[in-house]
Amino acid sequence: MKKARHSAETVTLKRQPGRFDVHSKAHGFLNTAGLGGSISSLDIKAFCDSHRVTQETFTRLTGFSPRAVAHWVQGRKPGGSAGRRMAELKRIFQALDKFLSARAIGPWLKEPNPAFDGSTPLQVIERGETDRIWRMIYELESGEPG
Repeated sequence: MKKARHSAETVTLKRQPGRFDVHSKAHGFLNTAGLGGSISSLDIKAFCDSHRVTQETFTRLTGFSPRAVAHWVQGRKPGGSAGRRMAELKRIFQALDKFLSARAIGPWLKEPNPAFDGSTPLQVIERGETDRIWRMIYELESGEPG
């Protein structure tokens, strides 16, 4: 079943006094290519393509070296902490899919966001503050003011 989502060009997630809001002028559709299965079966190329995330951005999201990411793209399985990190990213992207089309997530990651004091979501993730992303997702899902 397809669910209406927001397009990349018109979406902003921003914090209004006490809450997060999703603003959009157009709708797209959910595309979860690369999200299925276990983390060991994650097709990074399909994942990046479906979310409009470059390999460089994916590298920044994981916090691992470009060489490690290149090996994963070629089919090597990430182990240990890399596997856990990719599992967390997969979960974040699945949660964001509820509010944005898959193709809107990559561009959204690079846009400064008032909800994060002007930082981009990518910068927030790079700093190890994924709890801020999860809080935003929680507030959007629940409608609870934050």
